[in-house]
Amino acid sequence: MLEFLNFLSISFFFMKKSLLLLTLCIFASIGISIAQKELLQSGPMVGYSTMREVMLWVQTKSAAKVKIVYYESGNPQQKMSTAEIETNAQNAYTAHLAATVLPGKKYEYQLYINGKALTFSYPLSFQSQTLWQYRTDPPAFKFAFGTCSFVNETEYDRPGNPYGGGYEIFQSITNQKPDFMLWGGDNVYLREVDYDSRAGILQRYTHTRSLPELQPLLASVHHYAIWDDHDYGPDNSDASYVLKETTLEAFQLFWANPNYGITDGITGQFTWADCDFFLLDNRWARTQANATLQTPTILGEEQIQWLITALRYSRAPFKFVVMGGQFLNNADMTNQNWSENYIRYAKERQAIIDAIKQEKISGVIFLTGDRHHTELSVLKENTDYPIYELTCSPLTSGVANEKSATEPNGLRLADTFVRERNFSVLEITGARTERKLNIQVFNTQGQLLWKKEITAKEIR
Repeated sequence: MLEFLNFLSISFFFMKKSLLLLTLCIFASIGISIAQKELLQSGPMVGYSTMREVMLWVQTKSAAKVKIVYYESGNPQQKMSTAEIETNAQNAYTAHLAATVLPGKKYEYQLYINGKALTFSYPLSFQSQTLWQYRTDPPAFKFAFGTCSFVNETEYDRPGNPYGGGYEIFQSITNQKPDFMLWGGDNVYLREVDYDSRAGILQRYTHTRSLPELQPLLASVHHYAIWDDHDYGPDNSDASYVLKETTLEAFQLFWANPNYGITDGITGQFTWADCDFFLLDNRWARTQANATLQTPTILGEEQIQWLITALRYSRAPFKFVVMGGQFLNNADMTNQNWSENYIRYAKERQAIIDAIKQEKISGVIFLTGDRHHTELSVLKENTDYPIYELTCSPLTSGVANEKSATEPNGLRLADTFVRERNFSVLEITGARTERKLNIQVFNTQGQLLWKKEITAKEIR
């Protein structure tokens, strides 16, 4: 009996020791995971999607090895991994991680930093695009669109009331479950302290991207972007800005578009389902509207020629032309330097409209921002079909002053003017030959403000 009790005593001793070691291992593992989480600066973010590849993005606080482990939803046993990349100071500790995928799949993923998986309180997911051609009707999809996102940093902001706010709008966008988010410019607001140094530009991008309210949207919705003046340079900046090569570098470090530089700057293009998106650069080649020694231009001849050629080639029912400033608004802004509407460059604006008509290009819809108010404009005169422009602004920046409501835009549709923080959701549905576009505009809290349906037949 005594031997049995001794055996139990010894066994109990080793059990306690094993439990202690196990507990220490668990806490050590948790500690390592927490330590790696503390290395995360912002992201992960889901970038472009194709049928074969999806790009993901992340930023750390210091040099670290990062990778994405992912698997098809519902099948965690079959895990895949991106290449592992070590972030570095030269690239602002950002990393672009390419995931190889199969068409038409939904994936879940994990972020690993220095070999340890991080946990998040919100979903991490992405999708590949569907191979529908010659097989089915194109899939329905929807995307969010917005511009002008200011994130306060008191010590570097102008004194007075904070210009930014309403960050809960990003949760409202996430709640809509869009397939992707299209950022239409002024996504970052460079400040006076940032304009003249690479360090300042990268810090501004880092500060804005690190907003806590933004992270769930980044993690599960694909993102595409253009810029306008505030993420390109100073207010109303043009081709003369001396650090535009640096802001171009920052843009490419912090966004994950599928392509850049079709012409100088950020010009690019992507396709989602059966719709084409043309991402324009309205800053790189820009001159002043009242220039006398050079022809006033916004896009520049090379970019305009590419745009018309690409629109002519496209077979998309809806061809979305995305640029920072308003295109259609015909209010006379000649003596109002605060506005950069294309009407101040009337010759170039009309040349683009004429080219759309002469080349018999159908389905063009402009998506613009900049103005800190939202409105839907439509041009019907001297065109083969109505040309629409959705201006949507701002996301979190200050709203336009009261005089914008009385601005004489003769093309504005009634009851579409919004002078509060807002975003839009555009949904494309229907059979291949009967596609419909439904535009909805929501306020910060996600309440519907107005909606409009446009059929592909109407603009063909």
